Amino acid sequence: MMKKSISASKASLVLFLCQMIFALDVPLDLSQPPTITQQSPKDYIVDPRENIVIQCEAKGKPPPSFSWTRNGTHFDIDKDAQVTMKPNSGTLVINIMNGGKAEAYEGVYQCTARNERGAAISNNIVIRPSRSPLWTKEKLEPNQVREGDSLVLHCRPPVGLPPPIIFWMDNAFQRLPQSERVSQGLNGDLYFSNVQPEDTREDYICYARFNHTQTIQQKQPISVKVFSMDSLNDTIAANLSDTDIYGVKPVTERQPILLTPTGSTSTKVELRGNVLLLECIAAGLPTPVIRWIKEGGELPANRTFFENFKKTLKIIDVSEADSGNYKCIARNILGSAHHVISVTVKAAPYWITAPRNLVLSPGEDGTLICRANGNPKPNISWLANGVPIAIAPEDPSRKVDGDTIIFSHVQERSSAVYQCNASNEYGYLLANAFVNVLAEPPRILTPANKLYQVIADSPALLDCAYFGSPKPEIEWFKGVKGSILRGDEYVFHDNGTLEIPVAQKDSTGTYTCVARNELGKIQNEVRLEVKDPTMIIKQPEYKVIQRYGQVSFECIIKHDFTLLPTVIWLKDNDELPDDERFLVGKDNLTIMNVTDKDDGTYTCIVNTTLDSVSASAVLTVVAQPNPPFDLELTGQLERSVELSWIPGDENNSPITNFVIEYEDGLHEPGVWHYQTEVPGTQTTVQLKLSPYVNYSFRVIAVNEIGRSQPSEPSEQYLTKSANPDENPSNVQGIGSEPDNLVITWESLKGFQSNGPGLQYKVSWRQKDVDDEWTSVIVANVSKYIVSGTPTFVPYEIKVQALNDLGYAPEPSEVIGHSGEDLPMVAPGNVQVHVINSTLAKVHWDPVPLKTVRGHLQGYKVYYWKVQSLSRRSRRHVEKKILTFRGNKTFGMLPGLEPFSSYKLNVRVVNGKGEGPASPDKVFKTPEGVPSSPSFLKITNPTLDSLTLEWGSPTHPNGVLTSYILKFQPINNTHELGPLVEIRIPANESSLILKNLNYSTRYKFYFNAQTSVGSGSQITEEAVTIMDEAMASRQVDIATQGWFIGLMCAVALLILILLIVCFIRRNKGGKYPVKEKEDAHADPEIQPMKEDDGTFGEYRLFSFVSSAPF
Repeated sequence: MMKKSISASKASLVLFLCQMIFALDVPLDLSQPPTITQQSPKDYIVDPRENIVIQCEAKGKPPPSFSWTRNGTHFDIDKDAQVTMKPNSGTLVINIMNGGKAEAYEGVYQCTARNERGAAISNNIVIRPSRSPLWTKEKLEPNQVREGDSLVLHCRPPVGLPPPIIFWMDNAFQRLPQSERVSQGLNGDLYFSNVQPEDTREDYICYARFNHTQTIQQKQPISVKVFSMDSLNDTIAANLSDTDIYGVKPVTERQPILLTPTGSTSTKVELRGNVLLLECIAAGLPTPVIRWIKEGGELPANRTFFENFKKTLKIIDVSEADSGNYKCIARNILGSAHHVISVTVKAAPYWITAPRNLVLSPGEDGTLICRANGNPKPNISWLANGVPIAIAPEDPSRKVDGDTIIFSHVQERSSAVYQCNASNEYGYLLANAFVNVLAEPPRILTPANKLYQVIADSPALLDCAYFGSPKPEIEWFKGVKGSILRGDEYVFHDNGTLEIPVAQKDSTGTYTCVARNELGKIQNEVRLEVKDPTMIIKQPEYKVIQRYGQVSFECIIKHDFTLLPTVIWLKDNDELPDDERFLVGKDNLTIMNVTDKDDGTYTCIVNTTLDSVSASAVLTVVAQPNPPFDLELTGQLERSVELSWIPGDENNSPITNFVIEYEDGLHEPGVWHYQTEVPGTQTTVQLKLSPYVNYSFRVIAVNEIGRSQPSEPSEQYLTKSANPDENPSNVQGIGSEPDNLVITWESLKGFQSNGPGLQYKVSWRQKDVDDEWTSVIVANVSKYIVSGTPTFVPYEIKVQALNDLGYAPEPSEVIGHSGEDLPMVAPGNVQVHVINSTLAKVHWDPVPLKTVRGHLQGYKVYYWKVQSLSRRSRRHVEKKILTFRGNKTFGMLPGLEPFSSYKLNVRVVNGKGEGPASPDKVFKTPEGVPSSPSFLKITNPTLDSLTLEWGSPTHPNGVLTSYILKFQPINNTHELGPLVEIRIPANESSLILKNLNYSTRYKFYFNAQTSVGSGSQITEEAVTIMDEAMASRQVDIATQGWFIGLMCAVALLILILLIVCFIRRNKGGKYPVKEKEDAHADPEIQPMKEDDGTFGEYRLFSFVSSAPF
């Protein structure tokens, strides 16, 4: 078996492709925006017991600074002592192992890396701690099933994060066997297509394994009893009705029905790239066989797998083409059943063209393209430096056209990092791509005079890594005075690399690369040498060898005379063992004294600086010992016995040792324990024994290959009983009530009892009191309660084991305490020192320890506000509590309200609870500055006045002394005029400001004062009425006295004229003027009257509409 490894020239091709991917990388000594280089996964489930590390690494020049958001708002890590950021990094470390709680840091995190050229952002990283909840306790009824019927045992595991792995086992932690008849569904339930008598058992146990927290939860065992008519005797059968035990009838064959899924059709939605799992489990007798088809098409080749005895159809890496109807058919000799699952494949966004970094010189054009697909089609949105581009600072060189940003005539200020977000309902993609505007002459990054050596007939890749802005043009020449290279025999790559697809011997020579742009020109020379390939002309061959024999593998090579080959031998792709039995020659490998551990695959690898070839062969060595047999017990004594055996076949690998194990058939039948081990040359051993154990022994042989199967068990040997050798451990005394002492201990295991009738002698006496021991003998329990004890006093305690044969050795004593009671005394001499209007310090004297009657835990200060001194009305009393741990005698009371009366008391606390309260202590806080006035309202605007109304502060925090009003005009350009200040008595609630300018906007600043100082201000703006000249003149004339008198005179003259006309008319003649007026009515007269009336209404309307100003 021979294979060629990747040659040096092919490795160069891989390197070249990498260079193409990073062709836009800017040298790190040049200014460039940040680039995110490493970040945590989007959905990051963490172990709640370990520190949380949220990764965020970036590069840039200058080096970027980092910041984080949490749930969309700034995350100030300096304010959280549990959170640190790694130096020169954005990676967060949340200290969970030192007091933090993982649940408190659950949320969505995003990292921003920023420098003067832009800002790059990470994905939204969702941090969720893993959860492994306990199983809900439930009462499980036994399942009684007729033979041949179907059965489903429900698991219903607790919901965890991530979901648990489900498996079924029995009480012995052995997996329950599964088959076409009995199998586990995808939901974890255990399905029986038909039950058989051997399914009867009481230990069907469902387990849920939570891998993230490495925990396993267990459901209560489920009992199944299968009834068969053949197994029921006549008496039982006579007492059963026709409907008992599921209507017991002879077992009959049944055609298939589907247990899951139910119905004839169902639907399934899966995402592109995921694994599609479809399941059909059927009941029936005989057991149905499942077959899958795709309606109107074929199941995809190479991606389709059948699991769970063909009950599960698995298709990996699904695509939209896998949508369709999948039918499962369950069939037995009596018929069939089927179910159709309609599968729809949706897709989270995936890239078609992700945006790439763009390096431009000033005045150049360029584009960023962001194209993605998905189902449904994703929405494309752009951000600039982490800000939605619609609200980002404008850039005249930038134009957004859907999934493309077009840059025209860019300048250095156009440098930024752009983010493209492609999202639909199934997920999102986020990519950062920077635009870096630089003006740089060409650089050639490939070292000068670099030597390239390749194997003949393989590609030659000559690097000319470059950088420059504008992008330089690259030209290649061969020889010192050669012409420019062109033609099909060369490939010129965008990254500057010259590729000779099939290098020949005459390709050897010097090549010159020239890079030029408008800012300069530079060149570099490299050399190429073409060599003959390396070959293995005699390969190693497959060998089978007996242990301790000798084997040899050949590896004869041919190579270029200018290359120095090295030959390496590997065993199973690893170095050869450091063993003198392995002899490496020029053309071969020889192994002396072959052992079982020498079997494996041996590979000959020939390396030169340019290529590598290899060939492999397998060595098989034959195996491991058979189990010992013919075990015999002799020399039986009370505490020892001799065991002997005959070793099994060594299988050509010496037995290194024998392991002896024992079973205690009296206390733990079926469980084997390690006893001892002896060298492989020894076949007898003297074993030490314990009393009251029913021993069986077995022997396991071990060699360098591994362990044999255990031998058959020896005969049983029951040792005699004896006194216990040891006493219970972990003895404690803790009272649960003020007048008792609860003594607990860890009971001895059955193996430690040394005999029947295991009991315990419990003894106690009060410490430091000259009392005798009080003792009681109890059964094999682990707790005893002593009643009638004094409250919280120390006791000496000891617990001694005994059985029917006597006592264990004298036990050691431990100290415990009887139960605690509530403290008896309140703290005294409570004093309060008011520090300022919101902070006070409280002192008290400690209570005598004897009155605590328990473990002192600390003191609690209860305090509450009685009333505000500026408002005499009382309110609902809300008591606050501060706890001070330990024997502390003072504490600070923060968050008090100014100018208020408070009360407080102090209580001592022990493990039982709180003691009596000290007498209430009254204290008062001094005045503070008031809050802002509750409102400021400006009404009744006129030409030169405004009316101000206000409400007093919600929290005066003292006695108000005055209000301060400041105001100033604002012109059309929003410039502020001179500021006027007015002091107003505290009992006022309104003010009319006069002598203001008409049609002018004013800004008002209003605040209240106490003797301590001014409170926060409230601001408002208002405008005086506009100057409507005509309206103003008419209003003014109508209110003048001379105008009223003139109007009265005119009315009187008209009245006299009318009287004269009337008299003249009655005399028989017509007044000529009147006739003319009748004949030629003046059109001005009536409209003028109408205008007067309408104008009056207009003035009223104008006044009303102007009022809001």
